[in-house]
Amino acid sequence: MPNGPLSLPARLCLLAWDPARPAGAGTAHLPGPVRAGALTELAWRGLLVDQDGIATPVDLDSRTGDAVLDGLLELVRESYPHSWRTWVTLRSRVTLDAVREQLVAEGCLRAEKKRVLGVFPSVEYALERVAVVEALREETRQVLRGPQPVAGISERDAALVTLAASAELLPGEDVRAHERRVRELAERAVASEPGLGEIVREIRTALAATATATALP
Repeated sequence: MPNGPLSLPARLCLLAWDPARPAGAGTAHLPGPVRAGALTELAWRGLLVDQDGIATPVDLDSRTGDAVLDGLLELVRESYPHSWRTWVTLRSRVTLDAVREQLVAEGCLRAEKKRVLGVFPSVEYALERVAVVEALREETRQVLRGPQPVAGISERDAALVTLAASAELLPGEDVRAHERRVRELAERAVASEPGLGEIVREIRTALAATATATALP
C-alpha cells in the first residue's frame, strides 16, 4: 500500500485508471475528476469558500503543505474569479500532472519517458500497483451498494463515491439504480459542514457534464 492515506484527488485519479489499458491510453477522462477532488478538499479545509457561486480563496497566504492543493490554490488566486463549475475543467491538467507526480513518489504509478515522433520528450504514466486500484474499486463499489448505513461511512469515503458516481468512474455499475444512495452519500460528505452542500452540487454537475462530453464519439 502507499505510504500514508491518499488524498481525495489521488484516490479519484487511481479510481479512474483502467488497469487493462497500456500506459498513456484512455486518460482523457482523468483531469475533471482529479480537479473535482482537489476543489472538494480545499472547500473542506475552508481555504476555498463560495461567494455568489465563485470559488474564492480565503486569503493570499494560506498553504496546506500538499503540492497538489497548494498549486490549485495559487492557480485560483491568479485566475480569480471563476465559478466552481468552471474550475472543474479550467487548466485541470495542471492538477492532474501534480497528482500523478505524487503517485509516482508513493509508488502507485511509474513514469515512462518517451519521445513523440522520435524527437519531442514526453512522459507517460502506468500503474505500478494494480492491486491498490482493484482494492479501491471494490471498496468504492461496496460503499455505493451498501448494506452499510450511510451514517457509518466516513465523509471522505462518501465524497469519493459521490464524485465517482457523477464522473461515471465505476464501469459495470448502474449508478441510476443507486440514485437514492448517492444522494444520501452526498449529504453525508458534507455532514460536518452543511454549507458545503451547494459547492459539492456545483462540482458534481460539472463532472456529470464532463463525463457526458467525454463519452461522446
